[in-house]
Amino acid sequence: MADTDVPIDPVQPKKKGLTRRQKRKLSRGIQYTVFVAAVIALAVTADWGRLQNQFAQPDIAEQMFPDIITLALKNTVLYTLSGFVFGLVLGMVIALMRLSSVGPYRWFAGIYIEIFRGLPALLIFIFIGVAIPLAFPGVEIPGGTYGKVALALGLVAAAYMAETIRAGIQAVPKGQMEAARSLGFSPARAMVSIIIPQAFRIILPPLTNELVLLFKDSSLVLFLGVTLEERELSKYGRDLASTTANSTPILVAGLCYLLVTIPLGFVVRRMESKAQEAVK
Repeated sequence: MADTDVPIDPVQPKKKGLTRRQKRKLSRGIQYTVFVAAVIALAVTADWGRLQNQFAQPDIAEQMFPDIITLALKNTVLYTLSGFVFGLVLGMVIALMRLSSVGPYRWFAGIYIEIFRGLPALLIFIFIGVAIPLAFPGVEIPGGTYGKVALALGLVAAAYMAETIRAGIQAVPKGQMEAARSLGFSPARAMVSIIIPQAFRIILPPLTNELVLLFKDSSLVLFLGVTLEERELSKYGRDLASTTANSTPILVAGLCYLLVTIPLGFVVRRMESKAQEAVK
């Protein structure tokens, strides 16, 4: 019996779909469209007249100058720098204790870091302003309000800086310590002269980020009870907003924060990009 010829179906051409690159472009296009639509919807529905009346009164903003710069911004910068310096020194000590071969030092450093990283900064300010005077009657923290703020901000910042510094020290190649020891350096001298300077080049960007965070946390100084001459930006803006029954002072105070934080953020990004180029 002769085999019957079975017709063979011609090969159907495969349907071409979107390439991966086209899918990405389509996805980006959809995202941009949604974003633009959301911005337009907010711009159309917002009551700009009421916002201007409440947040953008030129005559009220004019009353804030020059005191908001010469008093409020100056105090904010001083509070931030004092807390940063104290936190950096204490953080260095805690970091070295964390790396110590002595058990009690490591335990103390670990407990300190966990406690002060876990507690809100607000509670630390309340503790400094209320608990210490109750526990030690008649004892005054040196520097008055500036000393209290430096202590409160420094205690919080030190917990974060300690971990940053520890990570920076451990990131330095071990061969650096071995080379220093072979040249006759003691462990302490090698750490101070060789290891720590290299570690600070690594951790400079995150430390600058910490400075930005402290600049904003300085607004908690109001919980210590400050005089008119000791007010920082947030306290100054809130007081004037209450006096004028208008929120323009709060907006101006926020813009003053941005005058400092935006340049610092730019500096951080530049340092991070330079660090990445150095690694490459």
